[in-house]
Formats: sequence, C-alpha cells, structure tokens
Amino acid sequence: MLQGIHHVAYRCHDARETVRFYQQMLGMDFQLAIAEDKVPSTGEPDPYMHVFLDAGQGNVLAFFELPASAKMDRDRNTPAWVQHIAFRVAGLEELAVCKARLEAAGIEVTGPVNHGIFQSVYFFDPNGHRLELAADTATADQMKQLHEVAEPMLEEWHQTRKAPRHAAWLHEAAAEPTPEGDG
Repeated sequence: MLQGIHHVAYRCHDARETVRFYQQMLGMDFQLAIAEDKVPSTGEPDPYMHVFLDAGQGNVLAFFELPASAKMDRDRNTPAWVQHIAFRVAGLEELAVCKARLEAAGIEVTGPVNHGIFQSVYFFDPNGHRLELAADTATADQMKQLHEVAEPMLEEWHQTRKAPRHAAWLHEAAAEPTPEGDG
C-alpha cells in the first residue's frame, strides 16, 4: 500500500544554482546529493548530480543535472501553464510575503489568482519549471461538494470533452468583486 510520494524529480541546468534558488526563494533545506558516472537502474554511462530538497512535511523535490546529455527542453505540445509544481503555504499572509520576496529578487510573479478554494501565485525557477504557491481558503462544505461531483464531472468530461458545470461556482464566485474590490 502506498504511504505517500518519496520524491518527485525534475531536470535542471545547474544543480548548485537550482539548490540556491530553492533555498533562498522558498526556504527549502538542501538534504543530500548523489552523484554517479553510470545510471544505477540501467547501467548507462551518463554522469549526473542528483540533489534533494525538503519541501516540508516529508515531501522531497529532487533535480538531476545531466551535463553529458542533450540540453534540457520542455514538452512543446503542452502549454507552459499546464506542467507545474505547486507548493502549499500557510495562508494568504504568507502568500503575500512570498510574492514580495520573489519580486524583490527580480522574479516575475503572476497573481494572486483566486481559484475559489485557494489563491495562488505563479513564477518560473531558473530551469524554466513553472512553480505555484497556493494558500488554501476552502471550507469543509466546499470540499465536500467538490468531492461529491468529482465522479459525475469526470464521466461527463469523458463523454463530451466539454467542461462540465458542476463546479463552475468555483471560478464564478472567485471572479465576483469583494467588498474591498480586489476580486
């Protein structure tokens, strides 16, 4: 039986630059590094540096630097906004603090974007990986309602490939202006 995700691994241009970015911008602890000249699972000669960062609560984000391989690229058939790593932050105040720290470092940040049950900011790491910081705002009733419509939505999508309206209230409510006018 699964006990969680051990780590998620991505590729990077420069292991040291990547570690420093995640340490300085997101406060992650650099846990360990593994380096080999051959891939243990395949035996292929492909030197690499594999770094592991603590993303909190037992979650580990890892990166491979592969200097002998072709330059890294992204899936050009997938829009840049789709593939991303989303990290949870403690709340809206923390989200604002993180956004300010990123912008002070010269990083372009989009958001906050209100998704109805959480608010997010988006930016890119030095490798071009899109990152999201998300602050949960959902109520238990909202999450219960979303859970109840998940299967019907999936089935409708499978049959029609058109967006089902079961949870349209999420973004419709998020788009309504708040009393402060920052909807």
